Amino acid sequence: MKKQIISVLSMLAGAAAGAGTVGKMSGEKLDKARKMSDKHLALFLMMNQWVKVKQKNKNLASYLGEKGYRKIAIYGMSYAGETLAEELADTEVEIRYGIDQKCESIYANFNIVSVEDELEEVDAVIVTAVTFFDDILEKLSQKLDCPVISLEDILYEI
Repeated sequence: MKKQIISVLSMLAGAAAGAGTVGKMSGEKLDKARKMSDKHLALFLMMNQWVKVKQKNKNLASYLGEKGYRKIAIYGMSYAGETLAEELADTEVEIRYGIDQKCESIYANFNIVSVEDELEEVDAVIVTAVTFFDDILEKLSQKLDCPVISLEDILYEI
């Protein structure tokens, strides 16, 4: 009888431990999915604001020129970074380089470097990453003596 009780308790403990592990793994996946969802919502809202700016016949090159930002770097070369580079092509604003964690696998008409590399001085760095701006600002401020500006902030300021 004692062995049966121990067996049942062991089985229940194993089931509880297994359920706890599955629950923790599911919670981690849910948390990761929620973070990705928040990031993509922020990206969508920023791109939507960009469309509104374009509909008002305003452009980023004029804004940057008015601020005296003639030589810039772009931090984040994903969707928004590529779009910014395309918008600034053939304007008075020169993109000196891009900064991205995946610098080895990105092709552009200008150099792409890592934030750990030596960074050339520019008039401003435009950050296209919609999340972690404060962390990016802190890293770049230690390496460069120029304004580090969120593309999102620019789009809402224009």
